[in-house]
Amino acid sequence: MDEQILSVDTAKIRMAINSGVPLSITTYTLPHNMEVYMNEILTCFFKELHQEQMIQYITYCQNELITNAKKANTKRVYFKDKGLDINNPEDYEEGMKSFKVDTLSNINYYLSNQKHEGLYVRLVIQVRDNVIRMEIHNNSELTYTEYKRIQDKISRAQQYTSIEDTLNSVLDESEGAGLGLIILILMLRKLGMSEDNFQTVCEKGVTITRLCLPIYSNTKTNIDIVTQEFQDGIDVLPQFPENITHLNSLLSDPEVSMSEVAASIGTDATLTGELLKQVNSAAFSLNQPCSNIADAVKMVGLRGVRNMLYTIGTMQVFSKLPGNSEKLWAHSYKVAFYSFNLAYNFFQGSRDVIENVYTCGLLHDMGKIIFEASHPKYLEKVKNLCQQKGIESEVFEKILCGVNHGEIGAKVAEKWNFPDVLTQVIRYHHSPESAPEFCKRLSMCVYLADLMVHYTDGECDFYQVDRSILAQFKITSEEQFKMIVDRINQKMERH
Repeated sequence: MDEQILSVDTAKIRMAINSGVPLSITTYTLPHNMEVYMNEILTCFFKELHQEQMIQYITYCQNELITNAKKANTKRVYFKDKGLDINNPEDYEEGMKSFKVDTLSNINYYLSNQKHEGLYVRLVIQVRDNVIRMEIHNNSELTYTEYKRIQDKISRAQQYTSIEDTLNSVLDESEGAGLGLIILILMLRKLGMSEDNFQTVCEKGVTITRLCLPIYSNTKTNIDIVTQEFQDGIDVLPQFPENITHLNSLLSDPEVSMSEVAASIGTDATLTGELLKQVNSAAFSLNQPCSNIADAVKMVGLRGVRNMLYTIGTMQVFSKLPGNSEKLWAHSYKVAFYSFNLAYNFFQGSRDVIENVYTCGLLHDMGKIIFEASHPKYLEKVKNLCQQKGIESEVFEKILCGVNHGEIGAKVAEKWNFPDVLTQVIRYHHSPESAPEFCKRLSMCVYLADLMVHYTDGECDFYQVDRSILAQFKITSEEQFKMIVDRINQKMERH
């Protein structure tokens, strides 16, 4: 990858931001084109978040941490080449006397060695819960001496009030990280942060330096204002179809029988057709087509009928709105199919998950569909309101691209009195770890299904899937992940 001509994929960056998944770039020798590429990724990422005021400072921080990580890797191969133990304080002190001069005079040799040893530097950047987390990984475990030096520099940074003050001071320059790290802390202060926003940890032999950067409150406030305007617009959406509302009331009667439900559905040709269509869809994988409404009701159960009614009603309302949401519905159908198959194969003992998961998958992107279906005059009204309140047009565009679509979709679900389980999965399908316990498994199924569909469409990579959620499905490698994706795809194609 180091030798390739690299170009920034803005669409992938936007998808990562809207889905709350990480972006990652790995290099072994950090050539100049890779440094430029990493800076371009960071710039695009922060611009998409409308955090341009951070770019200059965070670019410096990123370059400093990446350079330090590369240097740490070079140290490992240098000490090994010299027969010195980097974990021995005396050897460490001895090696550092000549490290800088020796490596600079023969840098290609040492870079070649560290690539041969598989020592990498990796940039990982992610935004979730209004916090940007930027990490630099390198698979050279920090020694005690190195960790102590970092902490000393952080402590020393507290003595300075400005970068100019720091540059005029005499610092220990036996390791270039010294001055740079102090300036990094001062850069964070210029952004209203502190050394508490900087962390250094070691996990399983990997050293991670991490910056946790809260999104500036004015941007978050502006996004919330625009989101609220869209939520207010929900009130102008049509009410849920009366025939479906009547059927939902019937289903709420604890004494109702399946035959009564079937009879009521049978009086409505549209509902009958839609119900049979869904029962005969790929999700149920029937050996023989079902043509009888009473059999269909028995097959899916009362809860299944209720979920189908929510789906049918939603589609009927959205079909009457302007805009073209065909692509979003096609994506949603795939996510529903994937969700059902994941639940069926991994959570067979959880009846609630299996009965609700298809509908949750089908309706997870209701918020995005609202944007697509909104009347142009209404969108113009919201945009004008943004201008009146001094909110940049970029914020409005970010909402249209999908920022906060989970929250807006959940508000629609609440307006239409959807069950809490559907509402919460729509709200948390990009952050299942934050979902209430009663719908966490459902949220995980929809989250993973959503990313699997994006994976098959070439819009995301395996590394971007949350490892803790993969563990819930006992997925430990990309090969296993791809095998599951291929099997579900084959099953979907057969139907």
